Amino acid sequence: MGRYVIRRLLQMIPVFIGSTFLIFFMVYALGDPVAALFGDKAPDPATVARIRKDLYLDRPLWEQYVHYMGQIFKGDFGTAFNGQKVTELMGTAFPVTLRLTCMAILIEILVGITLGVVSGLRRGKAIDTTLLVATLVVISVPTFVTGYVLQFLFGVKWGWIRPTVSSDAPFDELILPGIVLALVSLAYVTRLSRTSIAENVKADYVRTAVAKGLPRHRVITRHLLRNSLIPVVTFIGTDIGALMGGAIITERIFNIKGVGYQLYQGILRGNSPTVVGFVTILVIVFLVANLLVDLLYAVLDPRIRYA
Repeated sequence: MGRYVIRRLLQMIPVFIGSTFLIFFMVYALGDPVAALFGDKAPDPATVARIRKDLYLDRPLWEQYVHYMGQIFKGDFGTAFNGQKVTELMGTAFPVTLRLTCMAILIEILVGITLGVVSGLRRGKAIDTTLLVATLVVISVPTFVTGYVLQFLFGVKWGWIRPTVSSDAPFDELILPGIVLALVSLAYVTRLSRTSIAENVKADYVRTAVAKGLPRHRVITRHLLRNSLIPVVTFIGTDIGALMGGAIITERIFNIKGVGYQLYQGILRGNSPTVVGFVTILVIVFLVANLLVDLLYAVLDPRIRYA
């Protein structure tokens, strides 16, 4: 296991370098941070030249990237155009989005897997058909439509919750945004769980467990569910980074000052250091989540061993 982890960590290095360079290239080569800094104003050439030199923008792109990565390893992600350190923005944004993502993942796991097990065990029955149709509807409806509808119903019309989340973003205020963020993923988890359960319920090991006289709940939880969760765990692992990076719409709807909000503001204002810094951290989240998923395989399926 130790050698496998080391090998995977080494494999992550070129992936990290390639991903961050692509991000850096798209942000800095396809846009002009200095022009975005001044907006509609036209600064004099001397000022532009001085700013480009200060920001290391007068060097070739690969030198800019090497310099930027060197600064990252020192813990310096640059300075936003408002003069605030990008690390300070991360310190306020990531904890909020992390709480929102944890809420969404919890809802996704508990509700999605439960519905998938119920649907898979009753394949072809009315409840199975109902859940398949419901999940298809959820997948088909855009997140911004679901978000605004639920916000209007629960926050404005019925007054059960605050329509927007306060600046502290406590967990109780993140329940509805977490549901909105998790809905599409929840539908996929339900369908994945249903398919995997329906395929494995007729497997030899399940029939053997039933023949031994094991209780039904133990057959489902100890044997059937454990072996059926591998594709679900794969999806959830890769979905962690997607939820954190894809929370822009949800955070905009509920006025949550998280990663999605900062990315939106950075893209809108052409704030290159903010965009590159935040996306770099999201790349690390993706890589770590995928590594943890691979290690979790051996826990779910004893037949999997890493040399």
